[in-house]
Amino acid sequence: MPGAKRGELMNNTADFSGIHIPLVTPFTSTGELDEKALRTLVDYCITEQQADGLMPCGTTGEVPALTFEEHKRVVTIVVNQAKGRVPVIPGTGSNNTAHAIELTRFAEQAGCAACLQVTPYYSKPSQDGIVAHFKAIAAGSNLPMILYNIPGRTARNVEPATILRMAKEISTIVGVKDAACDIVQTEALLQGAASLGRPFVVLTGEDRMTFLNMCLGGHGAVSAVCHIVGKEYQEMLRLLREQPTGYLEAARVIHYKTLPVVAALFSEPNPAPTKAALHLMGVLPDDSLRLPLLSMTDVGKEKLKA
Repeated sequence: MPGAKRGELMNNTADFSGIHIPLVTPFTSTGELDEKALRTLVDYCITEQQADGLMPCGTTGEVPALTFEEHKRVVTIVVNQAKGRVPVIPGTGSNNTAHAIELTRFAEQAGCAACLQVTPYYSKPSQDGIVAHFKAIAAGSNLPMILYNIPGRTARNVEPATILRMAKEISTIVGVKDAACDIVQTEALLQGAASLGRPFVVLTGEDRMTFLNMCLGGHGAVSAVCHIVGKEYQEMLRLLREQPTGYLEAARVIHYKTLPVVAALFSEPNPAPTKAALHLMGVLPDDSLRLPLLSMTDVGKEKLKA
């Protein structure tokens, strides 16, 4: 783990670079939150897949299908089970600013290292409206924030200039998870981050962009596929960070080797394939999702097995 040796307790100056796994939320076959499976998943992601951080209650965690109380319960379980081994950075964002403030305050009280704040969705606020939203959250909590830009789901791209403006004006903003899938935008964020004069991580939220993010000088990824290939991604990052330039080819081999896994895990709506894979591997006792999401098709599962 970049900020501390794996297994050591994190401190308040935790390094948020590396591979963060956005946890699926395990459900029973009857749709109930499976707390036992969630605890098992936390240990599995830390020990088996070598996660540098855990991000519950995000897109992959089916957060729209969680009640407020379930959201808080998931955060509590993950923090308690992680036991300080890696930072826990839950999604606490909302298109309702008051709700985002409430969830962020809860995450702070629960002992989370930071929070992930998605751009307000559906409402389509202006860039200034987005800034005002995040300033209100920062005013309501001292918890460090990683912004989450995912225009494909929010209908709003947070422009690099806006992200960097917020990083300058809001001291608790410590990074961005960018899922815009725009290499030019990634370059602009990295160039701007270098001039901030303080730590600011640029993480990719698109699994296919992890290799490119790191080659450009980025800081890691929030990667759903690392439920399955976390060790491989960690080796890829190690090669890119620690070895001479000749090792770029070895890292590139890992990138292309894992691409079929990435394709399979996004062949149907996320997180159905990831849950199916974890079930097939024996990590989760069930691969159930909550409506409107459906479990992976039998055809898809056969592709996963291949």
